[in-house]
Order: sequence, then structure tokens, then C-alpha cells
Amino acid sequence: MSAVVRLTRREFLRVGGGATAALALGVHLPRRASAGEGGTLAPNAWLSVDAKGVVTIWVIRAEMGQGVLTAMPMLVAEQLHADWRRIRVERAVTDPRFGRMSTGGSTSVRRSWEPLQKAGAAAREMLVLAAARRWGVDPAGCAAKDGWVLDATGRRLGFGELAAEAARLPVPESPKLDDPKGFTLVGTRVPRVDGPEKVTGAAVFGYDVRVPGMLRAAVARCPVWKGTPRAFDPAGPLRVPGVRRVLQVPSGVAVLAESTWAAFRGRDALKVEWDLGPNGRLDDGAIARALADPAAPLRTVRSDGDLAAALARSARRIEATYEFPLLAHATMEPMNATARVQAGGAEIWAPTQSATWAQDEVAKALDLPKEKVVVHTTFLGGGFGRRAMPDVAVEAAQVARAAGVPVQVAWTREDDMAHDFYRPPSRSVLAAGLDAAGGIAAWHHTVRAPSISAQLFGPPKGDPDVVEGAVGFPYRAGALLVDCHVPEIGVRLGWWRSVYASQNACAEECFLDEVAEAAGRDPFAFRRELLAGAPRLRGALELAAAKAGWGAPLPPGRVRGIACHSSFGSHVAEVAEVSVADGVVRVHRVVAGVDCGRVVNPDTVEAQVESAIAYGLGAALRGRISIRGGAVVESNLDAYEPLRFREMPRVEVHVVPSAEPPGGIGEPGLPPIAPAVLNAIRAATGVRVRTLPVGRLGPPAGKREG
Repeated sequence: MSAVVRLTRREFLRVGGGATAALALGVHLPRRASAGEGGTLAPNAWLSVDAKGVVTIWVIRAEMGQGVLTAMPMLVAEQLHADWRRIRVERAVTDPRFGRMSTGGSTSVRRSWEPLQKAGAAAREMLVLAAARRWGVDPAGCAAKDGWVLDATGRRLGFGELAAEAARLPVPESPKLDDPKGFTLVGTRVPRVDGPEKVTGAAVFGYDVRVPGMLRAAVARCPVWKGTPRAFDPAGPLRVPGVRRVLQVPSGVAVLAESTWAAFRGRDALKVEWDLGPNGRLDDGAIARALADPAAPLRTVRSDGDLAAALARSARRIEATYEFPLLAHATMEPMNATARVQAGGAEIWAPTQSATWAQDEVAKALDLPKEKVVVHTTFLGGGFGRRAMPDVAVEAAQVARAAGVPVQVAWTREDDMAHDFYRPPSRSVLAAGLDAAGGIAAWHHTVRAPSISAQLFGPPKGDPDVVEGAVGFPYRAGALLVDCHVPEIGVRLGWWRSVYASQNACAEECFLDEVAEAAGRDPFAFRRELLAGAPRLRGALELAAAKAGWGAPLPPGRVRGIACHSSFGSHVAEVAEVSVADGVVRVHRVVAGVDCGRVVNPDTVEAQVESAIAYGLGAALRGRISIRGGAVVESNLDAYEPLRFREMPRVEVHVVPSAEPPGGIGEPGLPPIAPAVLNAIRAATGVRVRTLPVGRLGPPAGKREG
């Protein structure tokens, strides 16, 4: 089995050769390979083959449980025809040859599918050519298999024996890729590379980093976004054993100590007078009013046909409003980062989803050239979009510079809850018209939500991000209008797993059930008929319904709800079996139909859909962040309660066989779960829940078919 081992920057630069890479455009291979020490073949930035035949593959994506340390090397090894047992996997540090090192948007496999295969194929062709030249035969009569090159007579040479010779050959610019029909590794259930480390406790997460001479730091931050300290008294912290210094830094007041516990205790003893700034009076009511402002202008992002005319001639009109709260990420591992700043450079160790963004922002904060900042990405104890943000790495660098020693900045769970980049609140206002035949004559979806991108980067050049999950309405409709209102609110916003699709798809799929009910149609049959123009989503829907036994009898008290959505290049449908007793919603079973294109590792697909369902279900049932006096009310998991083990439903994941390029899988499993459950609640109780979280319901009041 392959192993994940640490690699120093010096070793990385030596073995990596002179290759370059650009993530978005693919791998740019050098004209000739690099012959490293000991006859190493390093034809590109992604892999090397040493004289012992060990293949090292570098991964630039962050491993936060989604399996990239396994899936991405599988792509290289498949085309290289390597022996998987002799693969060594390394996590890359920031380096310009890798382009942007960022993990998010379910893009890891999608964007690496072709570049990594080409990297492996190029090395394979070079090794085959080296063997053919040694034997004096036509390369066409040779082939690579399981770390060997063989010819027609049965002779064979190991990759290690050929590495030095291959390194002197030109690198193919357009290597021939194997037909996926012949894959022997990709598409199979390969055990996770990082599994043994995590089982034994050897895996290094951000909190496990140790740098000689480092201090621990806990930062007191204003509870209100954009607030600042007016004054503070360091006397209390300095009386705590182990506390060394108290410093004001851009993010607040840092207490530095010999241990993390001493730093936390010292911060507890710190007295700070805060200037709450412009957001000190913000509360839930003000946010709700901003979202519902009737005078706010609406921006059209999609318009098909004459909506007003279509609504006017509709046989029946249906309207509804759905509301979604702020949500926290609540990752298992609280935020943290370690920094060493010295002699015109900085080194960062962080569980970050975006090493390059962290590098950029640390360089700006310290006024350093970008190349003088090195970021080491550790394992991530959950990301979900929160760890894409560079704030913690910047904070650690600023504290370390002020302290003059390496520093590990540690956050508590309370810090996480109070200073997250929250999923935006939103309000979806929908209207639909039915024609005489029961089809959708008109569909109008108005999205009201603050923009993550606008807050982070300024006004967008194209459509606002808030319409993600709404603008691609896949069902047949006579006329269609999607518009939006994008208010500003005084809360820090960020990407949350599946981003706006987590809200807009819920509103869309719940309202579609309302329309189906008004038309007197079965929810599955209604969707299936209207998805004729979206065959892949329709296929996922049909698979989920068939595997769930849609329409078949259920145990007493249980009902089904269904929903589907396309996002991040994949298509997912889910059927939830639900019961409601004494106001408590219980989800017993979820059946998912998934079309994510070609699958690299089926285990990864199943695990990611299962985790998306768990994450989305917890948010739908109980997730809510409240604001009072500009600050977050919920301080820990007792008030922001995740899904419990005893509440986790049985999940079945069924994959649609596909020859299409890979889609994403980390996020697409989340958008259908909330609407599937809400639709089931309607079937169980007759109550239509339009405001999340669900919370506690009244007693059942009958059910409808489903």
C-alpha cells in the first residue's frame, strides 16, 4: 500500500525538476525531463520515478476527508501503468509550477482528470521508449504494466532500471491516453491512502504541528464584525502561569503563552473595551427586513418568454415564500495556523483549502514578495468552504511577526462559532402558473440574498452568485423568469457546502412539489415528465425512485419525499423516508441516485454523498445562526447542534453508469436532502414547512400519496 510521508521544501524542489504546471490550463511539460539525484525521472511537476522504481506523486489539493490523496494519484498511476503498491503520495507545498493550489467547488478531480492522466501517460511513453532503445526494438512492440516494461518476447525491465535513461529523452507533448474502457485502477474501490495514518493517530492536522521555539496564542476578537479594541488591560493575563506576552494585533489582542491552555486561560482574564463599529446594532429582525424590502430593485438574470402574459392566462396560480437562515460551518477541527516569520520570509503550516490564497494574503500582510512565503498544507479536520478563507493564516503570521518567535494561533469552538464566514441568509419568493393540462405555464423565482463574492471581491461582472441553483431551472416551463435582490448585511459571509444551491434548490424543489400537488400529480411522475430536456438529471431521478421503491407500501407512519438537483457538474436525486412523532422528525432512510460522470473511486463517491446528506440534514433540522447586538448568539454545539449518530439515516448511494467526464461529488449530494425531507413532512403531516430549520412540528394531520 502507498504511504503519505512528509517532504521538505528542499527535497520537493530537487525532485520536482524544472517542470511547470498551470491548474486551469493543464500541465505544461518541459522539453526534456529532469534527471534527479540517483537517476530519478521527473518529467513534470506531478510525479517522479526513482532508481528503485518507487513512483512519487504530488497532490496539490487539500485532503479534508474527500479522498483526493487517493483519487488524484489513481489518475496518474492508471496512465503510467504503475504498480499501485509502489506509489508514494506527497502533499505539495506552494510553488508557482503548480499554479493556484485551491480546493473547493468540487473541482479537484474535474480539473485534474486530463492533466494528471497526461502526466502519467508522458512518463509511461518515455519509459517504454527507453526500454525499446536498450533492446533495439520498435517501441510499438513494447508495453508497460504494473511497473515494468515488457516486449513481445517476454523480456522485461523495471521502471527503476529505466528511470535514468528515460530522463534523458524528450517529454512527449501530446502523449496518447489509454481508453477508459480498459482502465484497471480507475473505477475500482481502492483503499484510502490516508486511512492508516488517521486510524493510528499518526496523521498531522493543523493542531498537531510543532515548530521549535513556538508559543501558543489565543486572540481576543471583537464579537461584532469590523469592531476594534479601544483599550485593554494586560495585567490579568500576565498573572496566569505560562503566559508570556499580551500584544495588540490587527485582528484583536493576542495572549501568548507556553501552552494552548495557558493562552486560553490568559485570554479569559483579559479585559478589553470594544468599539463595536457600524454593525453593533444588527439583529435578526434587521436582516429579515433587508431581505424582504419591497422597494428594492430586482435584477433579471434569466428571462424565457413573457412571464406576465403566461401567468395571466394560467388556469391556476400558486405562490410561496421560503426562508433560510445564516449557518455556521462547525468543522470538527477548530481553526488554527502556525507561522514562523524571520529574515525577510515566512513559513505557514495550516489546514487550509487554499494554500495559494493564504500565501497571497500573508505576503500582502507582511509586505513580502509572494515567493518568500511558503505554505504547508496539513490534513484538514473538515473544511466545507470555511478553510478556503486566508484569515487564520494571516492572523498567525501577524502574531508571529509581532512576537518575534514562531506562533501557533489556536481557536476554540466558541471562536469558530463567533467568527465564522457564515452561509448567507436568503429569501426565495416563487410563483407558478399551471396550464389547463396541468403543465407549468409560468415559473418565477426571485432570490433575495447577500452576495459572498461581492463582499469578498467587489461587485461581480456577470450574474450575481446568489442565483446559483436557481438560474439553471431544468424543468419544462412555458415562460421563466429568475431575478434577484442583493442586499448588504453586516455579517461576514463565506462559501458553505454547495453554497447557494443549498438554499435555492430547496426552495425550487419544495415549490415544485407544491405545484405538483396543485396539479393533482405524483411528485416523481411530475418531475420525470418535465425533465425531458435534462436527461442526466432525469436518469438520476429514475434511479433513485426505483431503488427507493417509490409508490410501494411503507411501514406504518412512514412516508417518502423526493427531490433532485444538478450542481457542480453532477446530477443527484434523493428519496427520503420520514416519520413524524410527537413533533419530532425522524429520517429513516435516504436513497440517492447519482450521475457524476466517470467515477475514479466508487468508495469516495458513496462516502461524499453520505457525508453531504448528514451535513445537509443536520442543517435542515436544527441549523441556525442568530444575531443579537451585532454578535452571534450560538456559542457552541449545544446551541448549534449537529446531526447525532442515533439520528443518521440508512443511506444508499446508486451511481448511474456514465462515460461522461467526471463531475464534482463533494457538494452535489447536499442540495436535494432538505427538500426531500420537507416534501416528506408535507406528506406525513399536511404541513408545508417553508422556513428552516424545521425544529419541532405539531402532531401529524394526515398524509398524501408518496
